[in-house]
Amino acid sequence: MNPIGTRAMLALTASTAMLAIATPATAQDSDDIIVTAQRNNETEVTAGGNVGVFGDKAASDVPFSVRSYNEALILNQQPDTLGEVLENDPTIRTTLGFGTAAEVFVIRGFALNSDDIGFDGLYGITPRQLVAPELFSSVQVINGASAFLNGAAPGGSGIGGSVNLIPKSADRDLTRATIGYTSDAHFGGAFDVARRFGGNGEWGVRFNGSARRGDIAIDDEFHSSYVFGGTIDYASGPLRLALNANYQRLRHQNWRPKVAVSTAIPRVPDADTNYGQPWAVIQTEDVFGAFNLEYDLADNALFYARIGARDGSEEQTTASITVNDPITGASTASGSYVPRTDNNEAATTGLRIKLAGGGITHEINFGGTVSWQVNRNAYDFSLTSYATNLYDPVVVAAPAPGQFVGGDIDDPFPIGRNRVASMFASNTLGLWDDRILLTGGLRLQQIKVKSYAYADGALVSTYSEDAITPVVGLVVKPAEGLSLYANRIEGLMQGATAGATGIDPDTGLTLPIINAGDVLPPFKSVQYEVGGKLTLGAIDLGLALFQIDRPNAIVLRDTANPGFLRFGPFGEQRNRGVELTFAGALMAGLRLIGGVSVNDPELRRTPGGVNEGNDPTGIPEWLANANIEWDLPFVPGLTLTGRVVHTGAQAVNEINTLEIEDWTRFDLGMRFVTVVADKPLTLRFNVDNVANQRYWASAFSSFGTQLLQGTPRTFKASASIDF
Repeated sequence: MNPIGTRAMLALTASTAMLAIATPATAQDSDDIIVTAQRNNETEVTAGGNVGVFGDKAASDVPFSVRSYNEALILNQQPDTLGEVLENDPTIRTTLGFGTAAEVFVIRGFALNSDDIGFDGLYGITPRQLVAPELFSSVQVINGASAFLNGAAPGGSGIGGSVNLIPKSADRDLTRATIGYTSDAHFGGAFDVARRFGGNGEWGVRFNGSARRGDIAIDDEFHSSYVFGGTIDYASGPLRLALNANYQRLRHQNWRPKVAVSTAIPRVPDADTNYGQPWAVIQTEDVFGAFNLEYDLADNALFYARIGARDGSEEQTTASITVNDPITGASTASGSYVPRTDNNEAATTGLRIKLAGGGITHEINFGGTVSWQVNRNAYDFSLTSYATNLYDPVVVAAPAPGQFVGGDIDDPFPIGRNRVASMFASNTLGLWDDRILLTGGLRLQQIKVKSYAYADGALVSTYSEDAITPVVGLVVKPAEGLSLYANRIEGLMQGATAGATGIDPDTGLTLPIINAGDVLPPFKSVQYEVGGKLTLGAIDLGLALFQIDRPNAIVLRDTANPGFLRFGPFGEQRNRGVELTFAGALMAGLRLIGGVSVNDPELRRTPGGVNEGNDPTGIPEWLANANIEWDLPFVPGLTLTGRVVHTGAQAVNEINTLEIEDWTRFDLGMRFVTVVADKPLTLRFNVDNVANQRYWASAFSSFGTQLLQGTPRTFKASASIDF
């Protein structure tokens, strides 16, 4: 941590503390204000959330594993991106995409791309690549396939689970200002204002925004983030409306890339080493939002409709690195430039009816969903490489443009269009006073995809495929607080598109793909899951056992065309695992969030039996998390926090000759609530990766053998005052 950053952090903490001391409230008022503020600041995980077509449900009422992380967690931990929020989940790990700064979330051993993060139940509306978390009130996770629940994810991922972001709304009156600091020199400020008004509080308005910029703990890596969001809602009688609009602009410069390896695993560089380049930049700008309508046709019948849209643009210049000598760190690197714009729309509508008779209840859902996406992009790949070193990086000039160009760099034209449409129907039968819930449903889905040539925008390929994705689920509640469940549900992936180049899985070399631009037919996966949920006092526990089978889309050498790769559905991957999660208060003032995941992945039916039975890359056998918060009873207003994150060893290549070691990271922190002029002031201080451990965090990659290094020790401080 540099001296400037240290002084800034101390100045922030000292100035806010002096302000708190200067204007004390009365003792009784202060006690009440502190208790209320501490309660509002509690990091929580709710057992339940939005379960697609079934709406908002408690976890005990659905045959799926679902939980929601609240906005207090985001405020307290100061995450830079969505991936840092999901670090709290014991079933998820975050990595980066192939050659990009885009976050990829690994759930039950399968990728969930940033393109397929839901926004209030709609796909394609969330910004891709990177998401700033300040705009959202809840981050909701459903483990397992969800093609029936939400429809097929248009980006072709989400087989192992889904993530849904809920925008903020005016659930209570609020006026909050926040300033923050992250080492080494990253400063920010935020505001959050909410009001309810009208004769019965039927109108609500909430506006919030933040601005952050400066270097982070990785040497010379610069991040900036500017976001603004607003929601206006109306709720009176049978009608509920909400209109949400958001703006996000992010810039990461000199970002540290993943490291490509081939014959051996190099030792990990110093935790803050940056082997990127100053000209490596990703900049994204997005405008997105949604309009929601709900109307109670009767006490037992609800009509709903939701429509959303996003216009996004991004410019990404990469500086990749490949290690040639794992002992000395001697490496080669190259660059690329990829501009892109997206224009996406999505809509869903449905009817939910509840009936009862003869001791049996019914909850009937039917409706439809559709999304439209247009992707305009181009590329300029460098054909020359430069020498550098993993342990002693060399700064070089940016590669000359125009070496290997596809599309119109200055004004990208459409490269892909897709439309994913579906109709669904389900019925949940309730028996024994709804202590037995049996769900059955079908979703008819149609995926239409068109791909166009980079050379001139001419149509290259198109397909229109239909698929039926069923769901069967059972919930049994034999005792108060205990819910047992089972499900069989499918995942549906849009067929992946073959890129221009790929990495030979045997040699690690980048080679052209002979069927570049081809779009594969949709893939189906099948999940079987059994589990249970138990509430003990204020603690929620969940146990899940699952199996997921999924066809693989990978690149292999094209034996008929030496020097080329071929992209296709080669083989199958089967993941079997067990997940244990827990969240809640062990006792008054002592809260715990965490769990353990065990995954046993296996490659099956591989071409020629090569790698049969091996572990897929980047899937740890063990994951474990524990977050603890303790409100010290003898120091009113003070809360101590701690987190441990453990990730098991991971295969680096599919022949299983390379492996990265397991790693464990410790984070510590505290927050203190005091009173300034009868208003609560919350001071926070956190240290992530306290030991400054250096480690390879992930080997997960859809193409080739690439390693992602873990983040260095990072100091965070913030102060929030509620007016």
